[in-house]
Amino acid sequence: MNLYLQWILGGLAAYLFGSIPFGFLIAKARGIDIRTVGSGNIGATNVFRCVSKPLGILTFALDMAKGVAGARLIPWAAAHFIGGEASSMPLCVACGFLTVAGHNWTLFLGFKGGKGIATSAGLLLGLAPAACGWAVLAWGIIFVTSRYVSVASIAAAATLGLLAWPLYFHAQGAWFPIMLNVLAALAIWRHRANIRRLREGTESRFKFRKGA
Repeated sequence: MNLYLQWILGGLAAYLFGSIPFGFLIAKARGIDIRTVGSGNIGATNVFRCVSKPLGILTFALDMAKGVAGARLIPWAAAHFIGGEASSMPLCVACGFLTVAGHNWTLFLGFKGGKGIATSAGLLLGLAPAACGWAVLAWGIIFVTSRYVSVASIAAAATLGLLAWPLYFHAQGAWFPIMLNVLAALAIWRHRANIRRLREGTESRFKFRKGA
């Protein structure tokens, strides 16, 4: 019974915690509805562009922290306070996924949230730090060379999916790389509007300095 309660209550807590729309709340504190400016997304990139750079960085950090907490802290708390076996890797993965789902489809904004990149990065940092490191490296290289946040994010997701198999198949079994590939595919799918704008030539490049 305790195991079932861990999954039910841990999963519910993970989704609700993931649903906290930090970008929306931070922008709202400045009198801006982030959903009505820029790309309309509540994530860190739009806050960075339309509110302020420091607040965009803060949004990214908080959204990433949600992923780490969802994958590690919430499963631990569920096991600690409910009792039973210590939190298992499947429970950590499930809670991490539900945290990302809460961010992407937040309960508090009519189930319309962000793309889940920062929250997914936090999840990966908690569960698969090696794959996360390679994905961050790919993101940095593509971002600097292309100046497209969306292209860098898609490249990072693809890198994660490709490297999941050699990094984790033997240690965890097939289910873990499959889970990471599902997460990568979800991140890419959430960028479908960006992909359309890239095709149309209307996607915004990041400006490192004025006039760039």
